[in-house]
Amino acid sequence: MATEKEKQLRTCLKGHEYYKSSDCPTCPICEAERKPTTGFLSLISAPARRALEAHGISSLKQLSEYREKEISTFHGIGPKVISILKEALTENNLQFKAN
Repeated sequence: MATEKEKQLRTCLKGHEYYKSSDCPTCPICEAERKPTTGFLSLISAPARRALEAHGISSLKQLSEYREKEISTFHGIGPKVISILKEALTENNLQFKAN
């Protein structure tokens, strides 16, 4: 039977202390501080937001230049995020690039 990984105390570059059991280096305090309060990026999870940002996507116009299938291959982007993105695009008279 596998045992749960023990949480380790870590300190980020900004000096925040936090506990994590995974190898993920992301500080949850820094992530909460940089989460947008408005716009479509505020509606999705941090991993999904980081994936879009890593691909230079920070606006719905930029998002509309991608195919849905491309976006769905990004780490952190699952069916729930795709549905949120589609709704945001539709509300702004945009859509994913056609196949």
